[in-house]
Amino acid sequence: MALSYKARRRWSLIILLVGMPLYIVACITVINWLDRPSILVELLVYVLLGVLWALPFKFIFKGVGQADPDADT
Repeated sequence: MALSYKARRRWSLIILLVGMPLYIVACITVINWLDRPSILVELLVYVLLGVLWALPFKFIFKGVGQADPDADT
C-alpha cells in the first residue's frame, strides 16, 4: 500500500523532528563506545551512519519537496 503525499509529508516531518535527534544521540553513543578513535575512523563512522539512516526512509522523502500531485489546480 502506497502512502499518500500528505501522509509522506507528515511522516517525513516526524522522522526529522523526532527520529533524527534520537539517531544523532545513538551515533554519538557508538563513537563513545569506541573510546575516542582516531579522527579518520571517527569520520568514517559518522559518514557511514549518516548515510545508513536515510536508506530505510528513502521512499518517504522521495518527492516531498515537490508540489502536491493530487491537488486540483
